[in-house]
Amino acid sequence: MASITLDGLAHAYRPDPRGPQDYALKEINHVWRQGGAYALLGPSGCGKTTLLNIISGLVTPTKGRILFDGRDVTHLPTEARNIAQVFQFPVVYDTMTVRENLAFPLKNRHMPREQIAKRVEEIAARLDMTSVLDRKAANLTADAKQKISLGRGLVRADVAAILFDEPLTVIDPHLKWQLRSTLKELHRALDLTMIYVTHDQTEALTFADTVVVMHDGAVVQTGTPEELFERPAHTFVGYFIGSPGMNVLPAHVEGRTARIGDVSIELPRAYPNLPADKPVELGIRPEFAVLERAGRGVPVTVRRIDDLGRARIARIEIGGHAAAAMVPVGLSIDGDHAGLRMEPRQIHIYSGGALVAGEGGA
Repeated sequence: MASITLDGLAHAYRPDPRGPQDYALKEINHVWRQGGAYALLGPSGCGKTTLLNIISGLVTPTKGRILFDGRDVTHLPTEARNIAQVFQFPVVYDTMTVRENLAFPLKNRHMPREQIAKRVEEIAARLDMTSVLDRKAANLTADAKQKISLGRGLVRADVAAILFDEPLTVIDPHLKWQLRSTLKELHRALDLTMIYVTHDQTEALTFADTVVVMHDGAVVQTGTPEELFERPAHTFVGYFIGSPGMNVLPAHVEGRTARIGDVSIELPRAYPNLPADKPVELGIRPEFAVLERAGRGVPVTVRRIDDLGRARIARIEIGGHAAAAMVPVGLSIDGDHAGLRMEPRQIHIYSGGALVAGEGGA
């Protein structure tokens, strides 16, 4: 088990990088504590797999260092880092039994037979695989095979960290929640450092205590699921996390007033020093923007209302720009004119995509 420090880490696949635009992974400085559950979240091509490969030793970074418990492992090969990896597609020995698959890493380390048997039984019990220990892996389902891959990482008690690269991609949707729950329970029970790479926000937010959101090769925010939802540090975080994502609307801000088209919105904070050369946007999540009858709140035009069963979402326009809002139970709208009530503390202002703190207020 280990804490992992990323010290000025950056990577370019071209041999002569001359600026940030040439780096697939832009400079990162971060410490992941021992025993933490982390997720690297972002779309394809954002740099998360490159970062995972640097941590595992498959890629040597162009710049910076990576340290395990303060020990520089930047140029050490994978086998010298004492890490375990679980990949998208289950990596198992089909001709072996489940028991033999789980025991394989320990046999390679010449552990006594009795200790191997005890550890295999323990991990199999935690994965709910005791009943299939003596079955050939070839005869198992994809989710069972992925459990074997996970078990081979867990069976080594001294492993520094377990890295997961989109491990639920090939798993049937109705089984994913079971494996996510299993991973969470294992993390709590074994106190291992776990790093989970995914493009799926549900997987990231339900597994991790801390989520690292990546975009265009850079880390744009690191925080708890609650922090990412309630206070996105970047507009990308706002609309990437959430379903639907945050409303991000072009705005002109003067003091405590934002104008979106011909609509004025009072702000809880003042923004006196916004740069003139960067686009300004107002962000608010649909969960904090509630539709009302016309004549109340901010005037909006209703284009349609989607009934999702658990909630109704109104597709609206504010000052000519599309947005989404919640429709309270029992509210009916005549025509296409309505009002919008926004939670003041959940209105955020962004400059060049980055959150601006503002002055005064809550």
